Amino acid sequence: MLDFMDAHPFVFLSGCTLSGKPVATQIPVLIEEREGELYIQGHIMRNTDHHKALVENPNALVVFTGPSTYVSATWYTNQQGGSTWNYMSVHISGPIKFMSADELLQFMRKFTLKFEKGNKESLTIIDNLPASYVNKMLPAIAGFEIKADKIDNVFKLSQNRDETSYLNIISKLEEQGVEGAFIAGEMKKRKMELFPPGVEWDGSKFDS
Repeated sequence: MLDFMDAHPFVFLSGCTLSGKPVATQIPVLIEEREGELYIQGHIMRNTDHHKALVENPNALVVFTGPSTYVSATWYTNQQGGSTWNYMSVHISGPIKFMSADELLQFMRKFTLKFEKGNKESLTIIDNLPASYVNKMLPAIAGFEIKADKIDNVFKLSQNRDETSYLNIISKLEEQGVEGAFIAGEMKKRKMELFPPGVEWDGSKFDS
């Protein structure tokens, strides 16, 4: 699950005002583990609807999503059934805490270096940007950290299908382009766990 989150850091951040008005934005984030707890760190623009709502009501939801793809029932051994959609997602909810100016600067050091793949010579990491630019831009953003109080995940990858259907779905998805190929690859990783040699498959334990 952590590998999936790290590979798909562009998330939906949502919340609502105390009066119930929903707000959402899409942003890249970092994942940090400290003393057995999981934290999500990122930044948003100040003085926007979502910033104001999260200041007013700190309960936040972060959704990590990856590629998804349609799965036709015509690929099953029994074709007379409902088609579906395969996808992977992780939902994290918890209280949001906004960073101080010093904390934001430290976060932006980690953030820019992370997405520049550790290249300290890159001219776009924060330590290599002109001070005039940094001093102008940082006050316009609000750094935040969310403690993961609750973590839910759905990896819906045709686990409830028999082996023949499962393999046929993989084959069909590999013909569907980038997103289909990604889901097919994730299904391949789980094949031995779902269908160990010499063990009779029991689809009754899966409901997705």
